[in-house]
Amino acid sequence: MKINQTIGWVMSAMFLALGLLFPGIFHFFGAASGQAFLPMHIPVFICGLFCGPIFGSMVGILTPLLSSFLTGMPVFFPTAIAMTLELATYGAVSGLLVKKLRLYPALIAAMLCGRVVSGIAHALLLSAASLPYTLETFINVSFLIAIPGIALQLVIVPLAVSILKKIPVIHR
Repeated sequence: MKINQTIGWVMSAMFLALGLLFPGIFHFFGAASGQAFLPMHIPVFICGLFCGPIFGSMVGILTPLLSSFLTGMPVFFPTAIAMTLELATYGAVSGLLVKKLRLYPALIAAMLCGRVVSGIAHALLLSAASLPYTLETFINVSFLIAIPGIALQLVIVPLAVSILKKIPVIHR
């Protein structure tokens, strides 16, 4: 799927805004754990799958950094820095792989790649600060605690992409 540059920029701005808005909505309704529901990740995945790897990685970089500076969530070190690398990976990998694979395999591969990048980033950042980060912590945070968010992503992201593909103005 190919979209023109103007639509890509406009859609990316919308996904960036959603990435900043979704965590606040989750907090408002009492779902305060971003680690469990991963609301910031959803717009980044949709952007990568729909707009491509450049726009997806750009939104992945900007969303956690802007959120950290504007709201203090996530905390800048180490979380926002690691999330920037993780979400950039989600946007880039999903955008690259959706051209070669079907939507679900591209999404799942991007989810795995981003989590590996997050684990490596956390390990390096925390090690540099002389703080512990174990394999058990990585598995617990990236997979076990994140089960609700992973389930949401597997339902919402493909649904949103399929709806966007049906909008004629966007898809010329």
